[in-house]
Amino acid sequence: MYFIDVQGTLISDIDKSPLPGSIEFINHLNENNIPYMIVTNNTKKSSQDFYTFLQRQGFIFSNDNYIDPLMLLESRVAKTSVAAYGAEEFLDTLVGMGYTLNYDNPQTVLIAIKENFTHDEYAQMIDFLLSGASLVGMHETSIYAKNNKRYPGVGAILKLLEFATSVKYDVIGKPSDAFYKKALAKLAKGTKFTDITMISDDVKGDLGGAKELGMKTIFVTSGKYKTQEEIVPFLDENLRPDEVYADMQEILDKSELV
Repeated sequence: MYFIDVQGTLISDIDKSPLPGSIEFINHLNENNIPYMIVTNNTKKSSQDFYTFLQRQGFIFSNDNYIDPLMLLESRVAKTSVAAYGAEEFLDTLVGMGYTLNYDNPQTVLIAIKENFTHDEYAQMIDFLLSGASLVGMHETSIYAKNNKRYPGVGAILKLLEFATSVKYDVIGKPSDAFYKKALAKLAKGTKFTDITMISDDVKGDLGGAKELGMKTIFVTSGKYKTQEEIVPFLDENLRPDEVYADMQEILDKSELV
């Protein structure tokens, strides 16, 4: 059984096109009735819009096989008094979900991703947190890759804010236990984390948390990292991935798992 990341794993960080072997891998799982979940940290589009986008890219899977942080957000963060930071699409999606954005005296500072956070935005976040607002990340990615550049991910920003203010943070999406447990519950009854293999290009933000829960992990270097040498040697030995492949095509060609 599989949990499968999307950005940098199934689709390109550059142009959002399917990566080599990604459509074929999903087709293989479908044809062989192998249970799986598409577990993405999408926050820019509504859940339904991003699911539809993936379908249009050629990925054929049921809505029941899909989960993103927006699907858990309403149960974790109240819709009133939120200072949200991220791409314009994310802010628009929040408003469309009925959230009230408040940049005067918010109860919650909610962080998603974009490539151009400013020092003034960080200063504003810090003031809100020191005034009693809670800190929540839509996910905890290590790196955000876009336009052939790599930026600090939401996880890195959360760590920055925690260090600056001593305010602890919560995480909605990967790699939070709550997110992975929700994904697990959507699979066959009685499934355990030890039954799952997690595939992702985020060896810190996705696979580390999966490993801690007992999942087998596969790291693909088709997204955030160019080679495993950039990151794997520097990880805690207990959090290193079980296997490393270039992309989904190489998993199909060489892995004994499929």
